[in-house]
Amino acid sequence: MVNKRIMIPTEEEIKEGLVTDIYFYRTKRILEEAGLADVKVRMEVHSYKLPSNYKWAVFAGLSEAISLLEGKDITVYALPEGTFYREKAPLMVIEGKYSDMAMFETAILGILRHATSVTTKAARIKKLAGDKAVLFFGLRSSHPAISLVLDKYSYMGGLDGVSGLLAEKYLGLKPKGTMPHALIIIFGNQVEAWKWYAEIYGKESPIIALVDTFMDERYESLLAARELGDKLGGVRLDTPGSRRGRMKDIVEEVRWTLDINGYGNVNIIVSGGIDEDGIEELRDVVDGFGVGTSIAWPKNVDISMDIVEVDKGRGWEKITKRGKLPGAKALYRCPGIHDYITLLDEEPSESCPDGSKPTRLTRKIMENGRVVDQLPGLIEVREYVLRQLREAEI
Repeated sequence: MVNKRIMIPTEEEIKEGLVTDIYFYRTKRILEEAGLADVKVRMEVHSYKLPSNYKWAVFAGLSEAISLLEGKDITVYALPEGTFYREKAPLMVIEGKYSDMAMFETAILGILRHATSVTTKAARIKKLAGDKAVLFFGLRSSHPAISLVLDKYSYMGGLDGVSGLLAEKYLGLKPKGTMPHALIIIFGNQVEAWKWYAEIYGKESPIIALVDTFMDERYESLLAARELGDKLGGVRLDTPGSRRGRMKDIVEEVRWTLDINGYGNVNIIVSGGIDEDGIEELRDVVDGFGVGTSIAWPKNVDISMDIVEVDKGRGWEKITKRGKLPGAKALYRCPGIHDYITLLDEEPSESCPDGSKPTRLTRKIMENGRVVDQLPGLIEVREYVLRQLREAEI
């Protein structure tokens, strides 16, 4: 029999620790049977290796991850969500009975790795785009179960808007977008489709007309400018790669044609398979981008969680597996993302290059299952990310 259910575990199942790998369930049971259920550990969440050509990543997913630990006898130290970091940085320390946290390691890492990967990619795109607007159009690239995840963390990474309809309900973000080719094809006439769009939605904001459905982009752009007049805010080129040629040449043709005909105020937006190289090539000749798949399916930022200290009733013993550094750690920062890593309860012995005292970024977020530090909202974290993009030496 075909299972017609959409494959989405419930929030309750995730918070019960059921979205986990079987070996964590077995480990928990073995520890209980062996009388070791009360052994306390400090587990460190860290990122020992970044993707090739990445010099930094953006820590994301903290608020969701710690929600899994609320109400348990667990204490958490972490960097603020949205913090830029380099390789080997300690991101979180989770302290408590291993038997209380074992069932959540899979879900915590899944949240942090995915959120950090998407947020980091969005931040890289936004840094390259500079003051040019970037909208996230990537929901069709992934399973609908994670649509809110993609909208949330692409926006957190600094993008200027998202297209998901539910983003307003759950994230407080008014969705942004233009029009699909389907609208124009069904009308069979791009001018009629543009005019109907303007009639219904023109009062909300200037229209962005899709201008590559039936004819040359240059021709359709000029046609849209003439037919829509002041209602037209911009044109979008979503030309497929099979017909594209050199996209910059097409954009420059459109820009030239609009300008010489008195439509220099009409913006040009480009979408369709845009990644970092496309941003770099086009940012000087366009006014904005629609980016989807490259953010929805970014390079994976590897984050792992390892025991670094164990307490069997005789105090903390600094111990971990080969290849990792024993002892729970804290991160201190100097201006420009110049960092020092110390043991959790220590301070760096050195001053910053400018003579100032390093700032401790690692702080206690949760104590005995209760959140003790105010967690910023999505808008605040995004502003923090953008501020680091502007100020940091990255």
